[in-house]
Amino acid sequence: MSKQTATEWLFAHLLPFLNDNGFADPLENEHFFKCLAEAKAMEKEQIEDAFLESRLIHPMIGFKHEAFNDYFNETYGGDK
Repeated sequence: MSKQTATEWLFAHLLPFLNDNGFADPLENEHFFKCLAEAKAMEKEQIEDAFLESRLIHPMIGFKHEAFNDYFNETYGGDK
C-alpha cells in the first residue's frame, strides 16, 4: 500500500466541502485543481531534495533505491 503525501491528505479532506459539481464558478473549480497540481509538484520536489541530500550526508550507506523516481513511485504509488 502506498503512502499518501500531506498535500494529497489535505485536498482529500477539502474535497467534501465542494458541492457535487465542484465550485459554483468554473474558474474557481479550475483554480482549485491547479493549486492542487502545483502543491503536489512542490511537495514532490521537496521530497526529492531530501532524498538527494540523504545521499550526500550518508554516502556510504547502502540505499534500497538508487534513483529518486524508483523511491517515489514505490513509496507514493507513482508519478503524482
